[in-house]
Amino acid sequence: MTEAIVGGAAPDATTFRDVTPAQWRTLAAAMMGWMFDSMDFMLYVMAIGRLQQYFGFTSATAGLLATVTLLTAAAGGLTFGVISDKIGRVKTLSLTIIVYSVCSLGSATAQSVTQLIVWRAILGFGMGGEWAAGAVLVSETWPPALRNKATSLMQSTWALGAILAAGLAALVFDVLPLGENAWRWLFAIGAIPGILAWWVRRKIEEPEVWRKNRDEGRLAGNPYRVLFGPELRKRTLLACTLSSFLLFAYWGLFTWLPNILASPVDQGGAGMSIVKSAGFIIPMQIGAFVGYLSFGPLADKFGRRRTFAAFTVTAAIIVPIYLQLMTSPVLLMLMGPVLGFVGHGYWSMLGPLLSELFPTAVRGSGQGLGYNSGRVMGAAAPYIMGVLAGIPSIGIIAALGLTSAFYIGAAFLVFALPDASKAPLTT
Repeated sequence: MTEAIVGGAAPDATTFRDVTPAQWRTLAAAMMGWMFDSMDFMLYVMAIGRLQQYFGFTSATAGLLATVTLLTAAAGGLTFGVISDKIGRVKTLSLTIIVYSVCSLGSATAQSVTQLIVWRAILGFGMGGEWAAGAVLVSETWPPALRNKATSLMQSTWALGAILAAGLAALVFDVLPLGENAWRWLFAIGAIPGILAWWVRRKIEEPEVWRKNRDEGRLAGNPYRVLFGPELRKRTLLACTLSSFLLFAYWGLFTWLPNILASPVDQGGAGMSIVKSAGFIIPMQIGAFVGYLSFGPLADKFGRRRTFAAFTVTAAIIVPIYLQLMTSPVLLMLMGPVLGFVGHGYWSMLGPLLSELFPTAVRGSGQGLGYNSGRVMGAAAPYIMGVLAGIPSIGIIAALGLTSAFYIGAAFLVFALPDASKAPLTT
């Protein structure tokens, strides 16, 4: 089983000209699902300040709300990963899109912090499941020679979703006269992606390798017995640890960054309005978009693991530098795209890497476990940062600087995992 997954493959001359319309539709579905997943989560990040004013809760509670969403995202990824192995990648993808779209609309109706937590918790459940289904769908459908590039394209839409969320927040909060309930309109807009689920179910086919496993009766009964069996246990645990380091660093930093830019200078922020902070976040996300797209070609040229280490080590260096520039808007603007590039591009590796580690019968479960066990660690980051922000001797800037250590740890861990970027997913 393992040999079929990690064994080498002959050089493949496949190009984008060889990609079929069905494969392009599959990639488009995963890209749009991930983009709207990003948008619906980032709408909360952009609305943190307004929600604090409306409901009167503390920074720790604001961080806790993000933490709850990420914890349920982990549960959703674990659950829907298993479901995708049982009922198929396409059915699972459309179901998760419906969940997070409906719950964004539900968030708009919240009358208390408790109600808001409930809606955001269920939204996270769908959000976590979307990536588990979409990433596997692309990896199983696209040719091995184009896998890195295809998943880079898919991952890049997270940046587009964040840009869309920032633009919508600027429009709703600072342009349209919607008053104190503006955040409700923002969350209501997050329901629109539900339309995508209908298109996915009608136009996208299940991967051939999954259908073959189903027809031959080779779907796993208890996937975790396989994942933690003697053959796969080591790589399963390494994958979980790598994801944990990455997600703690990422969510610890980027959940709080828009709020820091919009916070008063005397509180350690940059003193910007939502419109102005969006003007800084959007260039950063453009850098992220370029980073996502660049990772695949760079990985094909220099090797996936070395490219990943270069991104994460550079991120570890740049994060503390960026956080010291809050009083210099010009330098923040210049450094933002660079931070976006190195702080996001490495995510393009995780989807194909996890897909290649596990056989088809448990691929969705393994991908869901590998990524979303990391979300448990990452989910703690916004809350921990919120608590540290309230300690005068630490503050939010110093707290966020701690994320650099996790980036360095991830750079070392990636070399403990096999690289099978050119191997076909045939088992």
